[in-house]
Amino acid sequence: MKTVRYLFCWICLLASAYLNAQPVRVAVAGISHGHSGWILGRKPQSDITLVGVYEPNKQLLQQSAKKFGLDNNMLFNDLGKMLDAVKPEAVVAFGSIYDHLAVVQACAPRGIHVMVEKPLAVSVEHALQMDSLARKYNIHLLTNYETSWYPATAKAYQLVNDSNYTGGLKKAVFHHGHEGPKEIGVSREFLDWLTDPIQNGGGAIIDFGCYGANLMTWLMKGQQPLSVTAVTRQFKPDVYPKVDDEATIIVTYPTAQAIIQASWNWPFGRKDMELYGNTGYVITANNSDIRIKQKNDKVEQSRKYTAKDIPVYENPFTYLSDVVRKKITVTDDGLYALPNNVTVVRILEAARTSAQTGKTVFLNN
Repeated sequence: MKTVRYLFCWICLLASAYLNAQPVRVAVAGISHGHSGWILGRKPQSDITLVGVYEPNKQLLQQSAKKFGLDNNMLFNDLGKMLDAVKPEAVVAFGSIYDHLAVVQACAPRGIHVMVEKPLAVSVEHALQMDSLARKYNIHLLTNYETSWYPATAKAYQLVNDSNYTGGLKKAVFHHGHEGPKEIGVSREFLDWLTDPIQNGGGAIIDFGCYGANLMTWLMKGQQPLSVTAVTRQFKPDVYPKVDDEATIIVTYPTAQAIIQASWNWPFGRKDMELYGNTGYVITANNSDIRIKQKNDKVEQSRKYTAKDIPVYENPFTYLSDVVRKKITVTDDGLYALPNNVTVVRILEAARTSAQTGKTVFLNN
């Protein structure tokens, strides 16, 4: 009997080792997002393997299949049929933000992990449904942001929270956005839902307000804010008649404040932040460059960091693979993590309400 148990344990260990050595089977749910090319055109690697692509727009699906050389056997116009046919271990969602809920509703009962493009959901109602499904069926539900890949982002966190360089965090200012989706030439399919208040949940306030909310929640180690105040504008109503193209969001905490500036009106694309404490500041200029200064310094210092200097996943699909294979643990306050991103949606919904009513929204924690 002991010999049988011994052999069984060895078989289990060998099976586990074999599985961990295999690429994660990944399918795509929706490809109208402009970033879907990241995975459709990705060269085969050891972390994931693409096994299926779902897209309800048949013309878009065929165009993309031709562009990226996809096998017709991988293409589906029905999400459920794709999931049952190709049996992915994880799904990445590149459709509208509104569609994220439907993806989780299809994947969670099948035990399939999900990673969506930012933000998690269009509303708190959707976010809570997704959170409930992920917990009930014990799947990972991750949210991907470009700024999560930045060595400068990781270094800024280290200086604020893992050292005494800034003397804590008192004020954070986030600048995210670009000239506008139409101005930078996004596809018609992407533009259609990105500028729709239902499918996207709003305009620049959602598209780029989510970055600051995500980063601030991470910097505050998951602490819930006290209140949210926001102002939105339509500087280009002829271009974006249904949604805002400019938003300023103020998020307050017991000991800190965040100012989130989300815009489709910057003269050029930007993703940077300023973090101020009692004794110094950290300013990220881009993915690798930061500027730092303490109150007794005479001049500001400029530094550059890469993933060799500070460990960070520069590829979201490698991150997804390592999460699914249990090589890393997702902490609740992490940038990709579900609790963080439910808080992001709470902040965005409060900001939208504040902008509509002209009043500060106090969050009941």
